[in-house]
Amino acid sequence: MLFVLASQSPARLATLRSAGVEPLVIVSHVDEDAILDRARAASSTLDPAPTVLELARAKCEAVIAALDDDPAALQDRPAVVVGCDSMLEIDGDIVGKPHTAQVAIERWQVMRGRSAILHTGHWMVRVDGSGQAVGAAGDTSSTVVHFADVSDAEIAAYVATGEPLQVAGAFTIDGLGGPFIERIEGDHHGVVGLSLPLARRLARRLGITWNELWA
Repeated sequence: MLFVLASQSPARLATLRSAGVEPLVIVSHVDEDAILDRARAASSTLDPAPTVLELARAKCEAVIAALDDDPAALQDRPAVVVGCDSMLEIDGDIVGKPHTAQVAIERWQVMRGRSAILHTGHWMVRVDGSGQAVGAAGDTSSTVVHFADVSDAEIAAYVATGEPLQVAGAFTIDGLGGPFIERIEGDHHGVVGLSLPLARRLARRLGITWNELWA
């Protein structure tokens, strides 16, 4: 069975490959900011877990729509399509990618020496060989992250690498940011961007055993 990853994240791709899965990568190009703006318009506060799950679902469904336009991409093989989205919750607020160096520096000045929760939503859809959905399941992985009390110089040096600018919460645990994470409480893979245990449970809910997804 084919695994379709609705994400351009190198970390998610590497996580799947390390677990024996060689996915077909199709980027969703979902406008995350537009989805968040609609959510904020509907509610004065955003609940982190369902928010990232909704974003993950939007990414997954965008890729399924693309497969509907080009079913040959599946080569008549049944597949699962997985969309993921991550955001950091700190002081009751949720933050995504900082995009700019100044925002990343400000984030780290707030996070250092403290704890926050990294939420990663997962939405999985089983499709037949023509790309038609035959089942869906979703859930959110939430992990407490304890940040080191890093100095201003360390923050500046890390941000200067460019790594934290395009990742949720302005940090990685599997890259240059790893030494600045003291410990976590929860699933390491969820912090990287795709929880393998949760993906396995979702697959089981859709009648798929994980070994069917091995390359």
